[in-house]
Amino acid sequence: MPLGGGVPFWQNTLAMQAPAPAKAPSAPEILANRPLSPHLQVYRLALTTVLSGLHRISGLLLTLSTPLLVAWLVAAACGADAYASATRFFGSWPLRIVLAGLIGVFWYHLFNGLRHLAWDTGHGFDLGKARASGVAVILLAAAAFAATLALTPAWRWLLGPS
Repeated sequence: MPLGGGVPFWQNTLAMQAPAPAKAPSAPEILANRPLSPHLQVYRLALTTVLSGLHRISGLLLTLSTPLLVAWLVAAACGADAYASATRFFGSWPLRIVLAGLIGVFWYHLFNGLRHLAWDTGHGFDLGKARASGVAVILLAAAAFAATLALTPAWRWLLGPS
């Protein structure tokens, strides 16, 4: 039994009355008032996020293209007839486009890999430096791709006959 009468001491007898329960909102009202998550049309990905995804994709593309390199090397080792067949295969327009793309993918993956190596040493994590190094990776990859085409016979091969 409580000490002072009918109300136990842990209950606050001066508490305010609870308001009358409000009408529960309907499902359409709940859906209309709930916040929406940012979507791709609204949310702009950071440059470092995009470049990180492209680095993974470029690594996958280079890995998947390794059998092309192996096939070319095996054809070269197997003699003139096999090499001539490989040359006809690699000289087709679809493969020329793929190989040109792989040149660009290689340069991008190389320069972004160097950027990751710098990050592994603890350098370049500041927001401004990370963005600047991302822009540098894009510019260096584009310049190396253009230099590969301009300074080697690759451009003649890409645009050549057949």
